[in-house]
Amino acid sequence: MDPQRQSSEGEDGGERGLLHSWGGYSYAVVPERLLLPQPVLQVALGAQHGVLLVEGGQVYSFGELPWKQTQVLRATQPTLENALSGQRVVSVAAGSFHSGVVTEDGGVHMWGDNAAGQCGLSGLSSVPNPTPVALLDPGGPRTVPVLELACGERHSLALSAQREVWAWGSGCQLGAKAPAFPVWKPQKVEQLAGRCVLQVACGASHSLALVRCLGAEGMQRPPVDKCNQCNQLLYTMTDKEDHVIISDSHYCPVGVEAREEPPPTQTLKTSPSDPILPSHSSSASTPAPPTPEPPPGPVSDPRDSQKACLTNGVHPPSDSDPPPPPKAAASAAVKSSPYPDEREVKEYLRKLSDASQAEAKMAAGALHALQTSSSGRSSSALNSLVASCASAVGERVASTYEALSLKRMMNFYLPSRLEVLGGAADGTAERVRREESVQAKKSSSTGDIHEEEAEGLRRRLSLPGLLSQGRYAVHLLSSSYGSLLSPRLLRKMGRSRTRAFALTPMGGGVPEDQEVFPTLHTEVWSWGHGEHGELGHGDNLTRLQPLCIKSLNKKEVIRVAAGAHHSLALTAQSQVYSWGSNLSGQLGHMETPSTVPRLAKLSEGIRVWDASAGERHTLLLADGDCIQPIIYYSGQQVKEGEDGGGLEEEAEQAGGYTQQPVLLPFCMHLGYVSSVVAGGSRCVALSDRNVMGLIASLHELASAERKFYCKLCDVKSQVIRPLLELECLSSALGPAVTELLQMLAGRFSLLAHLTGQHAASLTADLRRGRDVKSLLILDHASIFLDLYNDYCSAVGNFFVMGGFHALTKPSLDIFGKTPELLQRLLECNEENPATSDLLVALFYLPTQHLHEYGRLLLKLATCFEVSSTDYQKLQDSCSKFEALALQLKRKRKEAECTFHFWKSFPGKMTDSLRKPYRRLIYESSNKSLTVQNAGRFSVNWFILFNDSLVHAQGVAPCKNLFSTHHIFALATLWVEPTPDDDPGLQGLKVVAPEETLTLLASSSTEKSKWLRAINQAVDQALSGAGHDVGSSVSKSEPPISRTASYTFYKDGRLKDVTYEGRWLAGKPHGRGILKWPDGRIYTGSFKNGLEDGFGEFVGPNKALGKDDIYQGYWKEGKMNGLGTYRYASGEVYDGSFQDGMRQGHGMLRSGKHNTSSPSVFIGQWLQDKKTGYGVFDDITKGEKYMGMWQDHQRQGMGVVVTQFGLYYEGAFKDNKMMGTGILLSEDDTTYEGEFSDDWTLSGKGVLTMPNGDYLEGSFSGEWGSGLKVTGSYFKPNLFDSDKDKNRAVKLGRLSVRAEEKWRAVFEECWSQLGCEAPGQGEHCKAWETIAVALTSNRQQIQDSPDILSRSHSKTLEGLEVIPQHEGPITIERYHSIRLYLIKACDTPLHPLGRLVETLVAVYRMTYVGVGANRRLLPQAVNEIKSYLGRIFQIVRFLFPDLPEEGGLIPEPTESLRDNEQETSTETRTESPKPGRVVSSSALLLPVLLPRLYPPLFTLYALEKEKEDDMYWDCVLRLNKQSDLALLAFLGVQQKFWPVSIPNALPAPGEKQPVISSTKDVCFASAVETLQQISTTFTPSDKLQVIQLTFEQITQEVQSLLRQDFLWSMDDLFPVFLYVVLRARIRNLGSEVSLIEDLMDPCVQHGEHGIMFTTLKACYYQIQHEKIT
Repeated sequence: MDPQRQSSEGEDGGERGLLHSWGGYSYAVVPERLLLPQPVLQVALGAQHGVLLVEGGQVYSFGELPWKQTQVLRATQPTLENALSGQRVVSVAAGSFHSGVVTEDGGVHMWGDNAAGQCGLSGLSSVPNPTPVALLDPGGPRTVPVLELACGERHSLALSAQREVWAWGSGCQLGAKAPAFPVWKPQKVEQLAGRCVLQVACGASHSLALVRCLGAEGMQRPPVDKCNQCNQLLYTMTDKEDHVIISDSHYCPVGVEAREEPPPTQTLKTSPSDPILPSHSSSASTPAPPTPEPPPGPVSDPRDSQKACLTNGVHPPSDSDPPPPPKAAASAAVKSSPYPDEREVKEYLRKLSDASQAEAKMAAGALHALQTSSSGRSSSALNSLVASCASAVGERVASTYEALSLKRMMNFYLPSRLEVLGGAADGTAERVRREESVQAKKSSSTGDIHEEEAEGLRRRLSLPGLLSQGRYAVHLLSSSYGSLLSPRLLRKMGRSRTRAFALTPMGGGVPEDQEVFPTLHTEVWSWGHGEHGELGHGDNLTRLQPLCIKSLNKKEVIRVAAGAHHSLALTAQSQVYSWGSNLSGQLGHMETPSTVPRLAKLSEGIRVWDASAGERHTLLLADGDCIQPIIYYSGQQVKEGEDGGGLEEEAEQAGGYTQQPVLLPFCMHLGYVSSVVAGGSRCVALSDRNVMGLIASLHELASAERKFYCKLCDVKSQVIRPLLELECLSSALGPAVTELLQMLAGRFSLLAHLTGQHAASLTADLRRGRDVKSLLILDHASIFLDLYNDYCSAVGNFFVMGGFHALTKPSLDIFGKTPELLQRLLECNEENPATSDLLVALFYLPTQHLHEYGRLLLKLATCFEVSSTDYQKLQDSCSKFEALALQLKRKRKEAECTFHFWKSFPGKMTDSLRKPYRRLIYESSNKSLTVQNAGRFSVNWFILFNDSLVHAQGVAPCKNLFSTHHIFALATLWVEPTPDDDPGLQGLKVVAPEETLTLLASSSTEKSKWLRAINQAVDQALSGAGHDVGSSVSKSEPPISRTASYTFYKDGRLKDVTYEGRWLAGKPHGRGILKWPDGRIYTGSFKNGLEDGFGEFVGPNKALGKDDIYQGYWKEGKMNGLGTYRYASGEVYDGSFQDGMRQGHGMLRSGKHNTSSPSVFIGQWLQDKKTGYGVFDDITKGEKYMGMWQDHQRQGMGVVVTQFGLYYEGAFKDNKMMGTGILLSEDDTTYEGEFSDDWTLSGKGVLTMPNGDYLEGSFSGEWGSGLKVTGSYFKPNLFDSDKDKNRAVKLGRLSVRAEEKWRAVFEECWSQLGCEAPGQGEHCKAWETIAVALTSNRQQIQDSPDILSRSHSKTLEGLEVIPQHEGPITIERYHSIRLYLIKACDTPLHPLGRLVETLVAVYRMTYVGVGANRRLLPQAVNEIKSYLGRIFQIVRFLFPDLPEEGGLIPEPTESLRDNEQETSTETRTESPKPGRVVSSSALLLPVLLPRLYPPLFTLYALEKEKEDDMYWDCVLRLNKQSDLALLAFLGVQQKFWPVSIPNALPAPGEKQPVISSTKDVCFASAVETLQQISTTFTPSDKLQVIQLTFEQITQEVQSLLRQDFLWSMDDLFPVFLYVVLRARIRNLGSEVSLIEDLMDPCVQHGEHGIMFTTLKACYYQIQHEKIT
């Protein structure tokens, strides 16, 4: 339990929430204390009664309570409102004669006088007890929760949780669009919808709202050139030839009063001071002007006559003015005339001329009109005019906008005229001003900009002499509906000699959006009756809708209060603005007019932080000299023994009220006052006694923060803004330093803003809870710390650049030679201090406030138990602020040292080295550090900054000592002590990216000093705290590996290249980016300063305007390994590189399919040229070449096929067919002989026709375009038929042998396994390289997980385990090897997988498209066989104990027992199973063949096309027969036919009997099984299908014969032939050939071999079947 909570339950209600009450102010008033059982949390006062809220949520009433139905109408002691029992009330409010409360759940309860509907309950004139009132949103049935209430005389306002205002009761002060009054149901004030309302307050007949300014993004309000109410244009502009006419003759009926209905029952008089308002019927369009009542005394106060009535917003004139004829008033009402002051001024001027007054009077009137209307609309005309004319005039005059306030202009020019006129003018002016103080001051609130002068920019205007005549000035003013100004005049006005800077923080830094800190960007809106000027718009008009008081914008109002007829606004800078009725001096100043907000007069150093307004008085709670708050009173004085009686009479007696706020002497006895309340004629203060020092500490913290904020605001307005506005600023400072000053000013503003927000938050806490938990500085300390840190850096940067010294001269204009202002702000008493020192101290002043935070938080902490969490929290925050204060002190010292260093720095190096953020750490001017082996006369100087080490060099006798200097950035600097070979040498080795220096220190202490300083500075620079050097005790040395950026400067490959990335000991190492000045970029891995590993290179090709892009592997700065190079020309190379050139296996694509010469080459490269075996697909010509290359040319053996079916194999030389070759055309015409060019025959040869005839002789000419032949013609079939066999051409002899193809692909795989040549290397090393490759590739891919599927990553995880690869091979190990190979070939990250993937790519590249030529089938088959052999060699290298091709694996003894349990059929098929014999096809075909199957099978289908067509023809014909007919035709024995039982129904287990007509029923399961042969890939799978088919046939026959049965081939063949026919396999010939070509040799003579032979026999049988 908190200590202060304990004490609050002591005797007499404890020490918190004490209530003191007194009536008004006189010298002898002593407040009485009201005793209550619990501490009071909140008080609200009405005209004659009050409401209290105590801890626990109970509510008490006291004073006169006529609505209570008891005999006692005046409750001297507070009485509990029992109707609220069970509700926890959180806030209370009191109107003149009614009260309201808000409960914890946001509900509203009201009671008291209800004559005007102010309690929100219909039909009752008064409500005796608190009764709920619901706020219903028309959108839904849900009630709107409420945050706070405010009550006036005849109305009530509620602020909802959505920050919207709701109103009920009577009068225009509701601000709601009501057809008639009273309004019983709470209505939303639509004008404020969409805005964030922070607080509401009610006067007797007016309302105030404190609203957060809309941010730039939330500007929903109409633009400023439109009327707030009716959205009409306020200003119109007409462009004439030589001038612009601006008119603002817009009138909006904001001053029109809504009609009132009489209250339902007149049992209660509303209020003694209530002005009775005439009720007009809505049909009365032109009411007659009422006559004013006779004045009560000789001197009439215009306010009294005003109070009488108000017609359509136009006030009746005062008695010294003859009333206007009725017609004028009527016309005014009908034609909705321009603003009233125009009529008044015209009227006045007419009167003056009629009476032919002297010119003196004219001038006085002019003066008066000008002075009084300075708050009026006319100034707005000119103000707005300047802004809206900016475009027409073509000058940026908007900057002079605020400066053109008329008051300033006229005050500037008019005094000279008046001096001539003599003293009479003064009197006249005074009298006129008094008489017409109201009439001449009515204005639209658009004009209240003059009040911003306090904050406005100080501008000197030079207006042309034209305006200096009073008459013209008056004319300009009175003709406000059409101000006529020439562009020249406006241009002259626009020339300002100062410059404007925004000093309000523009977001950033201060997290206002977090809704954590209270906002300072506020506006005050007012509406209701304004006859006393209580609306603050500079006039006495009534406003039906809320309107913003422009003059309070940017004043940082944080609280508003409303008395009966006056209003108060309290600002964050602890100032009070007041306006409205000042009859009793309640405004705290005696200035007139009081229709606009003005500052209350308080002596300097008094900071007000709470204010409350009663009927005719104001209470202010302020900070004085001590921590305890003091109370000021302003307004009606009360005599002894009177308690608010007879106030009206007293108002007339002199000295009956205060001229300005007076201090109440007894306030010091009240303890720590937390809030003051005024109401009716009474005053109340709530106070606490100092519990455990906590209350005093909280007050001290808040007070210190308010004082600090005021100090910051003073500095901002009196020092920073004048400095920024100096004309000569940038010339004195230079652009760079000016920018630093602006940045400093911005940071100062942010700091001030945060302080203001914090002060406002602390003040609100004092009023509310006075609890440590709500302190924002604890939960959001980081915001404060960061902002102070940034600010201190900004001051340091400006200081280091000599900014403060440069300011000395320009600041003379502002501060003069004796800068008392600065001394006063600093509170220093030094004799003749330098301006620059004062400025430095002033700007560093905020950082001293951190100590204050630390001290006060520590003071608060001591109020708690050491073990409590509050203590811990306060203690932690305190130490944070103290630590930062120390750090900033050190930063300041560094900045000072650096500044003095630059001052004494010799030579011209200063300009290049002096940077704002750079701080000096250490330097060697004391010869503490020199370069080893330096020349005799050379001088070396080392300067260590927080971001770099500078080495300056020069020659001794030279005048300009240091001729050169070099900067080493700390981020790329490595320092270590030299190895102790010579203990006498105190050496340091400094390593930079392009230089290594050995430095000698003068002593071992200097050596360790330098070593520590440099290492610490490097560490700080790397950790990003480069500007806070030494802020923490750093590690002994910074990391040797780090991330940094560097630009190379020495000649060589990397001159002017920038590198960003990882470093190791002075060299790029790890990931990084290199950028060349010409646009080349490398991104990827580095090793020892060179590109190494995976990387991407982009090089712009200027000629083509596109980039060359390479992605792949590098080694020692060159492309090396696999990669993809996309050339700017559109070519793409995908393959291997070595030493930056294409070398090894690769594929080059040229052009797209629709470009000029698309082609693809895949094959071997050597030193950037095609050399070795390769396939070239020329898509344009439709040719494909497969053969040898040398230096980009076809050279050696090769094969060419074309899309027209031509086939050539033979020799090539110099890219042409040259030498011996064979050429076949589609129809089997063959030429074998010599060639000299592509498709050009030249020399001896033989030409064979498809029918066997041939020509032998000498040939010349191009194939297909007429051949010249000299030779003999033979017709072989006429002679012996032996020669016929020899003539068949053997293809493949002149092509490249299968073993010679794709050698580069296999060599790459071997080199990936760490072997220099196939089979040469250690298999253990190979396994290691596989594991490394998999891991590194997997990591690389995990960076972009979208590439990696889940199954793929599982495969990788499985492969990362190295299988057992030594020891004898058993069947089990053989199976595990097989599974490992299947997995390995599944991922391209494994060398074997990469190999298989590449082989599949090249195979498809060769045999797809034009390559699908039946003559290539033998080569395609041989290629697969060579793949198998070569891959098997690699597998045997990885598993050395695997037997060679055809070797046997011994049968394990246990498996014999397992075999006995298997079925008899399976036992029979087990013996020849190939699993026991090792063969490459059994191991590798299942992996390879499925991927190569489509192109291979296409070739088989093309080769067997004719035979398959004959076979298919026969199948289709024979399948037309029924089962029995076909069985009979094929000669199947009767006993194998299905039995036919025509009459008997089939038994459940039997088959459907076969009738002679059925088809496709016999041996159906066998047929179905055989059909699956087309869905398998490898020969072993296809043979398995054939074996299963035979088993199905056997099963069916056995079930027919019901006995075991052994086949003979004579029996079996016809049955199998039937099954084959019924299976209808389309390309059976191709299937048979494929099995035959790729069958495992060890199977050929076993059971599978016999079955395959049977199938083959069936195929030939069907082809040659003669259908009889």
